[in-house]
This record gives sequence, structure tokens and C-alpha cells, in this order.
Amino acid sequence: MKSGPRGVERRHVLQTGGALWIAAALAPAAQAAKATDMAEIKGVEHAYSLRNFQLECGVTLPEAKVVYATYGTLNPAKDNVVLVPSHYMADWHGYEWLIGPDLALDPGRYFIVATELFGNGRSSSPSNTPEPFHGPRFPVTTIRDNVEAVRRLLADAFAVSHVRAIIGFSMGGQQAFQWAVSHPDFADRIVVTAATAKTYGHGVVRLEGQISALTADPAFNNGDYAAPPARGLSAFGMVWAGWLFSQGWWRKELWRDPAKPDLTLDQVIDGFRKDFIPGADANNLILQMRTWEKHDVGFTPGFNGDTERALKSIRTRLLYMPSETDLYFPVQDAAYEAAFIPGVTLKPIPSLWGHTAGAASNPADGRFLNTAIRDFLK
Repeated sequence: MKSGPRGVERRHVLQTGGALWIAAALAPAAQAAKATDMAEIKGVEHAYSLRNFQLECGVTLPEAKVVYATYGTLNPAKDNVVLVPSHYMADWHGYEWLIGPDLALDPGRYFIVATELFGNGRSSSPSNTPEPFHGPRFPVTTIRDNVEAVRRLLADAFAVSHVRAIIGFSMGGQQAFQWAVSHPDFADRIVVTAATAKTYGHGVVRLEGQISALTADPAFNNGDYAAPPARGLSAFGMVWAGWLFSQGWWRKELWRDPAKPDLTLDQVIDGFRKDFIPGADANNLILQMRTWEKHDVGFTPGFNGDTERALKSIRTRLLYMPSETDLYFPVQDAAYEAAFIPGVTLKPIPSLWGHTAGAASNPADGRFLNTAIRDFLK
């Protein structure tokens, strides 16, 4: 029996406090398979390498790798492609709440390409790149760097220069906005959930707080740690916990799980403290936060830092879906940006689940997102 889109159930969010909201957002393939009576929908993993890839900061990586997956089949006309770029520290499973024969992205109809951001530990990252760019010496990559790498991937691997849609949550939404500004005719539709086109000052302060928590641990050793900085990682998880869900989510104790009646608030908090993002490398965490901080479509070449003018340049029809209770990307910021975007549809997600609502962290939000996105893509 289905309990939500692709098996994204509340218990996946809560079992270890913070860590498994990530599992819900990523919707692992094994969970997804259990949630449908149809044949299993599986992505096929690939890797794409770019030689001598020059970053926006001026550094050239001798080899840059992008891990990605595909679902479905590219049709002969190559006009059924949907791009779903990943969010913070996610892998390519991050949109399986949206992918399936009964969901907005049917692999029987669309060829879905799910890409992974630099810095997630699988695509080129501080943790997997040799010297002279290993660890803290890995250069800061931008959202535009990621977009350019994926543009080349689509062209080289599939000879694709136009897609039906780009759909992004959080840092995936930042990428979707950047596509709309950098390549205004590349997509027929853009969908952004729980993200903005610029990281505003309050967001930078939040991210700096999380970076400070990591780096304050003496074991961090300026990024040249001999073992994971455990205290810093614990503090990082606790800082993150205060921002992830809304105040109403905590007040109404939506962390409670009928399948675990003995679950306590202390256990939920302890989950954030002990293992918020299991196995994550501290330098990777920081690299992606720096990417997040620097995002501003106004610094796309030709706009000279003018974010409003960059937003006005968007020609693609855009569905903008902020969470009404997101503390990362407040709905007020989304409304401010939407006023400058021609052809935008602003459709807030009515949810107490904060930032996670944009990735279908509970069944109600999953239904809302799938219905809205399916209708928009018609």
C-alpha cells in the first residue's frame, strides 16, 4: 500500500533525527521500489570527465568529474529530456519522490538526467581530488561552474542542446535559476522549489555559523585533519537542526513517529548531533556551503551584479515554489524575486516542514509538488 510519493514517509525523516530527512529527500531506490506496484524504476549511474576545466575563480582543474544518472530512454528527436540537478550533499537519487509512472516525471515519457554537484564526495570534491587541490586546497566552485559542466555533459554525452524542463530543489533550484539566466532558451520550463536566485545576507550568516562550528574543532587543523573532526561535525549538525524545520514543526512535535511511539525529543536532537549527514567529509561540507554562499545570478556575465536585471532577463516559463515556512530561503525573498520574473507562477508550498517541504519530506507535500509540477509541464 502506498503511503506517500515513492515511499517518502515521515518515519524516514525522523528515525535518527537529522540524518534521515536526507534519506527522505534522496528517496533511495530500494525504498522507492517498495512504494510502487509497477516495475522498478531504476536510474543508471554514469560519470563524465572534463579535461582542463577552468573554474570561474580562474583555477583550472586537470580533470573534473560529474557523477550523474539517467532514467528512461532518450527519444530519436532528443526532445524528451528533463534535467534534475542535485542539492546540498545529495547524490542522484535526490528526486525519486518525483520520478515514476504515477508521478510528475514518468520515465516512460521523459529521459531524466540527474546530476551531482561538485563537492558532494562523488563528483570532483576536496576529498577525492589529488594534490595540489586535495582537501582545503580545492578551489571554491560556483553554481555557474556546475551549470557549465552539466551543459558540456549534455552536449558531449547525448548531443542535447535543449531540454523540456529543469527542476531543482534547494541548491538544485539555484542551478535551475542560473540555467534560466545563463541559457535563456535552453529549457521549455523551469521549476524551482525551496531556493532563491541569490543567497542573501541572512543566508550567508547561517552558512557561516555552520562553517564556524566545523572549523572551531582543533582537530579540523585548517582542513588538514588526520581523522574526521568529530566535535566540529557534531556542532555543525546542531546548528543545522535549528534551521531545517519550522518553529511550528517543532511546536506541533511533527517529529513524532507512530511507528516509534517511544521516540523522544532528546533522541531526535541526539540524531542531529551524532550523525546528521552520515560519513560526510568536513572539507566537502564547507566547499558546498561556499558554493551556496556565493550564488547570485546578478554576477552572470553581462549583468554586473544586478540581480533584478538578471531576473528580468528570464524568458522561460518558471514555476516558483517556496516553502511557506522555509528558514533558509524565506517565502518573502521568493515573492521579492518573483516580482521581477516575466511569466513566473509563484505557488508557495503550504507546509510546516520548513526547507524540507521542497523535497517532499512528507506525503502531503509530495502530493502537492507532484500535482503542481505535473500540471505545469503539460
